[in-house]
Amino acid sequence: MTQGIDLAARLGLAAPVIQAPMAGAQGHALAAAVCEAGGLGSIPAAMLSPDGLKAELEALRARTAGAFAVNFFCHLTPVPDAAREQRWRQCLAPYCREYGLDPDAAPAGAMRAPFSAELADRVQDLRPPVVSFHFGLPEPALLARVKDWGALVMASATTVDEARWLEAHGADVVIVQGLEAGGHRGHFLDDDLTRQSGLFALLPLVVRAVSVPVVASGGIGDARTIAAARALGAAGVQVGTAYLKAPESTISPLHRALLGTEAASHTALTNLFSGRPARSIVNRLMRECGPLSAAVPAFPLAPAALAPLRAAAEAQGRSDFSSLWAGQYATTCRALPAAVLTREFIAAWNGAGSGSQARETP
Repeated sequence: MTQGIDLAARLGLAAPVIQAPMAGAQGHALAAAVCEAGGLGSIPAAMLSPDGLKAELEALRARTAGAFAVNFFCHLTPVPDAAREQRWRQCLAPYCREYGLDPDAAPAGAMRAPFSAELADRVQDLRPPVVSFHFGLPEPALLARVKDWGALVMASATTVDEARWLEAHGADVVIVQGLEAGGHRGHFLDDDLTRQSGLFALLPLVVRAVSVPVVASGGIGDARTIAAARALGAAGVQVGTAYLKAPESTISPLHRALLGTEAASHTALTNLFSGRPARSIVNRLMRECGPLSAAVPAFPLAPAALAPLRAAAEAQGRSDFSSLWAGQYATTCRALPAAVLTREFIAAWNGAGSGSQARETP
């Protein structure tokens, strides 16, 4: 193992604590708070237009001089399948009737966009210090543009094979995503979920397999899990779910109320909300349709038909049809400012490195 990049030194961080980019759950306010506290804040770009992304990054720059990351998806936009779309709408039809909705009224379309030349054009003048990718890496020409900015390139892996592929194709840092993690799985070489592992089984295998720094993600949320990740060779940690209850997050009140309670103890991987496996707190739609369904359109075409139903239910105070992204550590979420959480995580990382015993925050 020759993991030569010191992430904290390279990026001017108090410790290599990275806030996971969470599309639809945050904006620049959360990222700025993390940056100002000494961690690496992240802006998720998947649900932003090019102009919207530029505005978010400019707002972030105005609030912090610290290093930050911008995250992109690298999925292939699928060809719409009318028959599959109709099957999906038929599945939703009974629920739509319950709320007085027409299941065919919502326009079809993608609600998440992959990295593109247009997005690169909007970002390049701001030269983000870190660019991270989910679902692999962009085509070589686009990746070369990112490298030309001087950005450090990070990318998610869910298996050893994916970690090796990322290193071979230009990633400077591999983010190991354990099966515990909330939100979308980052797999891209193989859709077989049985090939994926929990973080603390996968992390040491990846550390041994690649020579680039490895960041641990999935189930990281307190001093003990940070110490364990560092002991297993992680060069940094990425934290997502633990930030969701911070006042800077933009999740719905319904979602927020579940986090940190026993209601968040049952999570599962589901494709119902986006067309791709992602970990959510189990709700009515997941229970009644099964968390994984072949009727759902390919990612990212599924949310369009579901959007009116979600809005109608939420207006009545119900999260039955909402994506409640959360990892398996969601019962430990605390309603603390992002800066406070970040400083705790930084202290935990630095304490683990000095050999002091890590303790869970009460």
